[in-house]
Amino acid sequence: MTAEARAPRAATSAAGAPGTEGTARAATVRAARAVRWYVRALMGDGDYERYVAYLRRAHPDAEVPTEKEFWCRRWAEQEANPGARCC
Repeated sequence: MTAEARAPRAATSAAGAPGTEGTARAATVRAARAVRWYVRALMGDGDYERYVAYLRRAHPDAEVPTEKEFWCRRWAEQEANPGARCC
């Protein structure tokens, strides 16, 4: 057996290039974070946190509603003023 045959091989990714498995993992993590951000934005998950930050900045003396109160008011506002939607 030659020395080259006994030497450990460099880690390869699916593309076969040495050392790219970390890059592929980082790209996968970035893609997963982007999908999470998009779904949260689409569903309005960050709306309460943004509202609380705005309320504390613009109206520091105002009482901060609970998250349940925030969503009840928001849904009531959407029902009362539907704006641009099909139904």
